[in-house]
Amino acid sequence: MPVEITRGHYGAHQFAGRLGLTRWQLRVGLEHGILPEPDIDGERWSTEVVERVEGRGQQVIAMFGDDPPVGSARAAARLAARVGLDVERRDVEVLVAQGDLNVISSFRGHPVYLRRDLDRLDPAAVRAVVAARKGPLTDTVDSGGAATILDWPRKTFDRIAGERELATDQLGRYALADIQALAADETLAWQVAEEKRVLALTKTLRSEDRIQEAIRGWLNRCAAYVDRETDVPPETTSLSRALRALTTVRTEITKQERAPS
Repeated sequence: MPVEITRGHYGAHQFAGRLGLTRWQLRVGLEHGILPEPDIDGERWSTEVVERVEGRGQQVIAMFGDDPPVGSARAAARLAARVGLDVERRDVEVLVAQGDLNVISSFRGHPVYLRRDLDRLDPAAVRAVVAARKGPLTDTVDSGGAATILDWPRKTFDRIAGERELATDQLGRYALADIQALAADETLAWQVAEEKRVLALTKTLRSEDRIQEAIRGWLNRCAAYVDRETDVPPETTSLSRALRALTTVRTEITKQERAPS
């Protein structure tokens, strides 16, 4: 819904809302010259400018999509799961250097990439980069690389590798073919996914407990002030922050509980 402004100018949040964009979309739209820079004090946009470029929000969405970009570590993990190889951050950088992948923006000084660009990469190009880095080790992976390929927690892989008695070479590395066979095991993949869901839900429920205790503590301090047991009222900033966190964590709990099992 368009954000209504009566002051005659827009801050970044209002400007993004008026164009139907998130903050990251606004940032890349500015970086790529689709959207104009602020024309008031270098921080705000006048109503005239906003009205002139209102349709450009759809241009930004068409060019960059709705999924927030990811950094090199998550980009490598996404490619690893896709091509079945232990892709590393340095491989992502090589793909950029040789023109196969574009850096779409930066976050805190680090390059970020569109997920759809990662998904469009030629798997052969990714394999060539990984093979060039690994050389004679191309057909083997260590435990960390195996966990990356499978998108499993490291402890989960180590346990299953032990249960399955996966062989290792003299360097303690696993055959890539064995890891890819694990990835192709649909029953095992379901079991691990359910295990990850339960672990994530348990962690999120613990977070909810901590936040609830913080809010109860605030209410106790508030009651003490109302009952004149203390002369100092509790500050409200921490309560607002805790309530926002509680809303976020409960949304995550609902999502995790409803995830298909």
